[in-house]
Amino acid sequence: MSGQTISTAYIEANGLAFEVDMCGEGEKLALLLHGFPESKHSWRAQLPVFAELGYTAWAPNLRGYGGTSRPKGIAAYHMDHLLDDVAGLIDAARARGVQGPVTLVAHDWGGAIAWTFVLKKLRPLERFIVMNLPHPTLMGRALRTWAQLKKSWYIFFFQIPWLPEKMMLLRNAQPIAEAFRGMAVDKSRFPDSVLDHYRKNAQLPGAMTAMINYYRANFRGKPPVEWTEPPVVDVPTLMIWGEEDAALGKELTYGTEDLVTDFTIRYLPQVSHWVQQEAPEAVNAMIRAWIEGRHVPQAGLSGRLLIADQN
Repeated sequence: MSGQTISTAYIEANGLAFEVDMCGEGEKLALLLHGFPESKHSWRAQLPVFAELGYTAWAPNLRGYGGTSRPKGIAAYHMDHLLDDVAGLIDAARARGVQGPVTLVAHDWGGAIAWTFVLKKLRPLERFIVMNLPHPTLMGRALRTWAQLKKSWYIFFFQIPWLPEKMMLLRNAQPIAEAFRGMAVDKSRFPDSVLDHYRKNAQLPGAMTAMINYYRANFRGKPPVEWTEPPVVDVPTLMIWGEEDAALGKELTYGTEDLVTDFTIRYLPQVSHWVQQEAPEAVNAMIRAWIEGRHVPQAGLSGRLLIADQN
């Protein structure tokens, strides 16, 4: 059990107040970006690992989530503003004395923001870790296929006014709980206490609309960024992928090695989209080995127990 303590503070960045879980006091910064319909809570098992590795680790609630500022209107959730938030949080850490290199860590929607941030080179980064969100070019290609469009049906449902919010909040936000436990392979990783956190977050006034507005702002009309011929990513990148992702298939990772000069990928069999919450031991072992410059272990199965092979 880690002795590192997670605390919560509010950080002013890009004109908003971000509710941020913090761990560690190292010279380097690890900024961890969550997905939908998650929160900073999704990184609870990873923050102490980064602290032990010499980082100041921040996991913010993204705009509209939890106690973070909740701007009104669809346009407020366009990718341009989300990128400015990340830049603002890095600048805020600098202002607080965290002057070392930055590692960007992201999952799901956080991954979409982070990939774009890396490609646009908005701030210098030392490392990039992304989980279950493909490179934007590969995602764009996939969304032109019927197979992926069927998996991504919810994107189109979320374009409808007010109805998605109403549906997601039915029965004490039961669909939010089902998004986690229903998709998870190891459902024991999502006890009622964790599901209650996400239910309550979604039920905060205006929160569900803000969360869905990410999809409305960025999937209507022209895409926020078109990466048909993207620059090659020169930031060392670790991709961790739960193979049992119902919405994003493993095939979306194929070809990433042609788009990133220093690329490492590890697959986790029998693990869902919620990879860092469902298999924290394996994910943390991979992160630690990669940052320390050691061989990154593969994931294997021993009965129903996910293990990280240390050979």
